[in-house]
Amino acid sequence: MKKVTGLGGILFKTNDPEKIREWYKTHLGIESESWGAIFQWRDIDDPDKKGYSAWSPLKKRDGLFKTFRQ
Repeated sequence: MKKVTGLGGILFKTNDPEKIREWYKTHLGIESESWGAIFQWRDIDDPDKKGYSAWSPLKKRDGLFKTFRQ
């Protein structure tokens, strides 16, 4: 059976991405650029194998992450 090997990223909408980035920096120590941050991690069974996950607070706006309804 296949297993999950990583998380591609966490992207979320907010009214004020800059304020959220500042909060994460102050309280969690996460340094980020205007677009967000990249986290490097390693495979537990093969530490030479690297993976990356993105974190990005995005400005709320219509059309981004539209929900498709059937």
